[in-house]
Amino acid sequence: MNTKHFSIPVIFSILLMACNHTPSKTADTFSADNPFAAESTLPYQTIDFSKIKNSDFPPAFTEGMRQQLEEINKIVENKEAPTFENTIVAMEKSGQLLQRAYHAFGVLTSANTNDTLQKIDEEFSPKFAAHEDAIHLNSGLFSRVESIYNNRANLNLDPESLHLIEYYYQQFLIAGAKLSDADKEKLKKLNEEDASLSTKFSNTLLSAANAGALIVDNVADLDGLSDNEIAAAASDAKASGKDGKWKIALQNTTQQPALSSLKNRETRAKLFDASWNRAERGDSNDTRKLITRLAQLRTEKAKLLGFPNYAAWKLQDQMAKNPENVFHFLNQLIPASVEKAHKEATEIQQLIKEQKDTFQLQAYDWDFYSEQVRKAKYDLDNNQIKPYFELDSVLLNGVFYAANQLYGITFKERKDLPVYQSDVRVFEVFEENGNPLALFYCDYFKRDNKNGGAWMDNLVTQSKLFNTKPVVYNVCNFTKPAEGQPALLSFDDVTTMFHEFGHALHGMFANQQYPSISGTSTPRDFVEFPSQFNEHWALYPQVLKNYAKHYKTGTPIPQTLIDKIVKAGTFNQGYAFTEYLAAAALDMNWHTLSPGSPLQDADQFEKESLGKMNLWISNVPPRYRSSYFLHIWSLGYSAAYYAYSWAEMLDHDAYTWFEENGGLTRANGQKFRDMILSRGNTEDFATLYKNFRGKDPSIAPLLRFRGLK
Repeated sequence: MNTKHFSIPVIFSILLMACNHTPSKTADTFSADNPFAAESTLPYQTIDFSKIKNSDFPPAFTEGMRQQLEEINKIVENKEAPTFENTIVAMEKSGQLLQRAYHAFGVLTSANTNDTLQKIDEEFSPKFAAHEDAIHLNSGLFSRVESIYNNRANLNLDPESLHLIEYYYQQFLIAGAKLSDADKEKLKKLNEEDASLSTKFSNTLLSAANAGALIVDNVADLDGLSDNEIAAAASDAKASGKDGKWKIALQNTTQQPALSSLKNRETRAKLFDASWNRAERGDSNDTRKLITRLAQLRTEKAKLLGFPNYAAWKLQDQMAKNPENVFHFLNQLIPASVEKAHKEATEIQQLIKEQKDTFQLQAYDWDFYSEQVRKAKYDLDNNQIKPYFELDSVLLNGVFYAANQLYGITFKERKDLPVYQSDVRVFEVFEENGNPLALFYCDYFKRDNKNGGAWMDNLVTQSKLFNTKPVVYNVCNFTKPAEGQPALLSFDDVTTMFHEFGHALHGMFANQQYPSISGTSTPRDFVEFPSQFNEHWALYPQVLKNYAKHYKTGTPIPQTLIDKIVKAGTFNQGYAFTEYLAAAALDMNWHTLSPGSPLQDADQFEKESLGKMNLWISNVPPRYRSSYFLHIWSLGYSAAYYAYSWAEMLDHDAYTWFEENGGLTRANGQKFRDMILSRGNTEDFATLYKNFRGKDPSIAPLLRFRGLK
């Protein structure tokens, strides 16, 4: 199983924001006909993208913050004694206009952005950070929250409400509510700078990726790609004003999909260089100054908050709790993973020698030759299996089918709801008894104005308090076929679809009273558990045979090919896991820098920090280089990229329970829904998992599934 993409992009606690600055003049332009002025009248209160203009956002944001400021001030100035209803619930209810606008803004700026939206994003990011500080650093408000927290045992509240109190109290403490007034002012400035630089990093990286795409002049240099892939490359080049050429767009990761097929070594080297150096060209798209300042100011923030490093502060509310536990966890995985990667490299080098070549294996050779090793060892060719993985069949007969078998839910496509881009599809989701459950949007094809990777988020958050059902979306970056051609996926793409839909299920099955702790609002090292768990069904025999059918003939995938896919499941896992662990180690090393550390040389820091953990391996580069590591500099995974493996430990352990109890059944699915997917952030996650599994998670299934044990 491959290392996962990022899912879920960061939208900070929009419900907990209040402004502390003078509203800008754009508030004057806010009017009742602004599309965010009132709740949407569409089904599920989903966003009416047909009515939104770029110019609608600034006045909606400004007016939304003004309104919420009034709501927050009423809570603080309330002369009555603090109660759960007049303080905690009142905060939950605040900022609805702001939330509506930001949900729409979030999907557009990540999946369908433009220059105007990017400028708005850069303008408002520090303002949003200031709003969040205004509530968390408000001493009057915190005193009310603290009073309720200290008296919670006497309140006779239900468990979810009690947990919400504990959640709020912890969030206030983490945000610095007990700092002196002078230190609060310092913290606000650091938070604003962090928000500004993070947004600038994201926008700069998108430009760097677009500018870094490989342009090929001679089609012979693309030997090895399929006819469909070459046609798509020509179409992309034409769309970019380079008619008669071929364009290979960059994915967000270091390695690029085409490297496994390109026969021309020089083309492979150029493509790898385009990826590896996309944000290190010394031009306006170079991100190194941004990330080194981000790392430095985060050490300053840690010191101000009384922590030895940023990771120690950030991990307080995660399952891992502290950096020491994360490093211990990673160090349990690194030796076996690196050892297997070295064995794989030796095997590839031997193949190169057998082909009468004398060069040493480089990073840009790995995928090409490992694919040949795969064919030789398992007689498995990716081009042989792609015709069985047509996107529509994978979605309808695979992803949706598995969800139906496990949870009883059904799907009906709706073409009457407006979308933000023509490729986006919408499905209504129904319970087994026919009751409406959710809306699901999916946006699968890569665009130049879309962030790299794959993710899930909400357009509308489930909440009994507001009587709202969930509206969730998945975004991926699959290559769009040329017009009239089928969208054929690699098996990696297939698992990505199952992965992101696991997040969607987590959001759709949310069953909470309060939006702040609803659905996927969980720690980073838990939120990837449902998504990674859902990947297991991609290869489950009953599911695979239902969706893997040849796009031309409808013939089911032969059992011989299935056997090869299963047998090759642990192939190349030394490489795949090591590149992931290297990225996780980079993240932790950046965020355990001590306060007072000078600005780092990004490239030197990268080499030295990986070297000390035995992860600086020339032909196994990190999955993300520091300069294009979007997760940790902009998407909220700072000191948290390890979470994918932590959650992988949970997912393999949970799947082992399914194997022990009959596999894919409605009863098993219902138990998983009731005890995991529907619980949101309503109790301690170690306890939540143990209640489902009957014991603490074991790392052994992870090592077994990875082929490392």
